Amino acid sequence: MTQEQATWFGDAFERLVDNIDTAIVGKQEVIRLVLTTLFAQGHMLLEDFPGTGKTVLAKSLARTIDGRTSRIQFTPDLLPSDVTGVTIYDQQKGEFEFHPGPVFASIVLADEINRASPKTQSALLEVMEEGRVTVDGVRHEVPAPFMVIATQNPVEQAGTYKLPEAQLDRFLMKSSLGYPDHDSTVRLLLDAANRQRAENVEPILRAENVVLMQDLAARVHVDPSIMEYIAFLATATRGDGDVVLGVSVRGALALARAVKAWAISQGRTFAIPDDVRDLAVPALAHRIIVDPDAEFAGTTGRDVVERALAQVQPPSRRTTEADTVR
Repeated sequence: MTQEQATWFGDAFERLVDNIDTAIVGKQEVIRLVLTTLFAQGHMLLEDFPGTGKTVLAKSLARTIDGRTSRIQFTPDLLPSDVTGVTIYDQQKGEFEFHPGPVFASIVLADEINRASPKTQSALLEVMEEGRVTVDGVRHEVPAPFMVIATQNPVEQAGTYKLPEAQLDRFLMKSSLGYPDHDSTVRLLLDAANRQRAENVEPILRAENVVLMQDLAARVHVDPSIMEYIAFLATATRGDGDVVLGVSVRGALALARAVKAWAISQGRTFAIPDDVRDLAVPALAHRIIVDPDAEFAGTTGRDVVERALAQVQPPSRRTTEADTVR
């Protein structure tokens, strides 16, 4: 990893943010989180109220990458084969032929994922974790890059199925857009005639370049002291009195990968403790199961992570070679 490569990455990252911002006005912070998830080779869950632009954000990201994209509208009657694909017997050829489903794309928009049955939701587990699906005992690889952006809204719970903790843990980050501020709202209203904002986003990055940037992000240097900081944070969430289930090792690994992508997006070849603090809530909060009594009193996963951040002191120096040996 050279400084020139990190600078190139940071410049490309900013161009992507500005490009998507033409469709999602005034939400650059969330855009940065989504792009960081992409370059960390993870998946994103967007949960917010209806009409805040979740689908537009996902479609805008898909449009800005010159790769294959697909959208799955999750409904109660959706079947797993509608997601992964199906094997059909071809009478003319006298053999079974696999017809890939919409999951075989670079960017997959899983719209309102909590409206599908648990059986259909679980169809995404293997492909999100391993980048492949198994149909009739045959494995099929999905293209690279591959990212699932799932959306759900916290209202209208009738006829929905809450995502199980095992599937929530597969999402590297969870975030929300929220309502735009006054100035951004006015800008959107002045452009009210534009009903297809995401369609106007021009592709500026090829799929193979995304893979290259993912490889660069994986090579960012993270000092062992920062890895210890992440481990202490995960342990602190498990020891919280209001928690039934704290952050798993998978969650700590996800935060470590995200920290690398976040660091290089700012043109650095190395990570710093502030990167961990910036990403701790979106990367860890959704993995925590709060005790029902504490949840009824208003405690959330975000509160638990923030308490851990206040409790665990960030490293003040690098770990030397001698420290590592000891």
